[in-house]
Amino acid sequence: MASTHTSLPLPVLPAGWSADKDFKAIGTLSVATQRNIEPVGPHFLAHARRKRHHRTFSEDERIQAQENVKKVEDDDSAEISEPEDPLMLQRDAKDWKGQDHYAVLGLTKYRYRATEDQIKRAHRKKVLRHHPDKKAAAGNTEDDSFFKCIQKATEVLLDPVRRRQFDSVDEHADVEPPSKKQAQKGGYFKLWSHVFASEGRFSKNQPVPRLGDEKSSKEEVEHFYNFWYNFDSWRSFEYQDEDVPDDNENRDQKRHVERKNNNARKKKKTEDTARLRSLVDECLAGDDRIKKFRTEEKARKNKNKLEKEASERKAKEEAEAAKLEADKIAKEREEAEKTEKAEGKKAKEVAKNAAKKNKRVLKSSVKDANYLQDGGDPSPAQIDGVLNNVDLVMGKIDNEELATLAAKLNGKKTPADVKAVWSAEVGRLVKEGKLEEGEAKMIT
Repeated sequence: MASTHTSLPLPVLPAGWSADKDFKAIGTLSVATQRNIEPVGPHFLAHARRKRHHRTFSEDERIQAQENVKKVEDDDSAEISEPEDPLMLQRDAKDWKGQDHYAVLGLTKYRYRATEDQIKRAHRKKVLRHHPDKKAAAGNTEDDSFFKCIQKATEVLLDPVRRRQFDSVDEHADVEPPSKKQAQKGGYFKLWSHVFASEGRFSKNQPVPRLGDEKSSKEEVEHFYNFWYNFDSWRSFEYQDEDVPDDNENRDQKRHVERKNNNARKKKKTEDTARLRSLVDECLAGDDRIKKFRTEEKARKNKNKLEKEASERKAKEEAEAAKLEADKIAKEREEAEKTEKAEGKKAKEVAKNAAKKNKRVLKSSVKDANYLQDGGDPSPAQIDGVLNNVDLVMGKIDNEELATLAAKLNGKKTPADVKAVWSAEVGRLVKEGKLEEGEAKMIT
């Protein structure tokens, strides 16, 4: 290519320009440094690649696109790589409801656990492999039926509502319960854990409790079975609805199909609830932990019963012993009271006899002392007066005083001695206020 040189003159300076006079330097330039400048960047690398391989722009872009496709396929092959079923590649795109969307995109090992990013990358990989243009370039027929299946699968799985409806009826994600023979071989809890992990994806309440193992506590096991017997499922069956006609002319037919779909959903919901309950019953029947807990509960109840019976028996024995002791004490008290009463009666009798004896002594003392008359016989009036005064004094004193007075009179024979004792006693009673002055003058 020939190069062209064009000379351009500098512009003419203005007429009033006076830079030489008005110019003022504000700094100095640094010393020049010599540096090596190398061309870099994607555009230079693309230019170098084209020069090296002698490619045109279009050839280089096409080769780069092919390498990018291969790189994408290699990057995704490690995570999203499943063999394609030849029968699946021949599916009719119109029967999209019957297809397994996860199998179409190669995500069967993820299914409901597949993330949005995995779905997008799987879609990109499938599109790069099955795009009609690529098949046409390779000389294959332009049958885009499976490509439409890919597009429909991606459309359903990237829509949260439609994906939830499909996951609700995705039987390929279900885990069959182990048979009795399989459970007897061992790993009972591990086998059933996979079943409940699969069923737990339909629970409105998350997280779902785990089945546990042989070491799980009674509270954990009871919580697990209570959760599943009261399972609250979001599972619905709209995906299997019969298509409702969109035309406005046949409204009766449309309402009929809607009612039919609603009834079918309710029936399937009821059947699914019964299926799940039967599944829980089967797991519960083979759970050895339940048998162990029941045996422990029975042993605990028997222990409590025996302890209660022993406690009641002990209480009864203690009550009987207490009653016998109380009866013994009451009997002893009664006997003591009888003895005390008898002794008291005897003492009273003794005291009474002693009092009678002492009274006889007192009366005999005045009789032996000639009724306190010095010389001669006392008159009847003297005798009556002395005896009345003696009775009056004896009525004012108690038994002890009576005995004391009798002791004082013992051995006294003369009227003067006897009268002195009686006079002293009367004086004492007068002083204590029991007798008035002159009330017993016949013996003083």
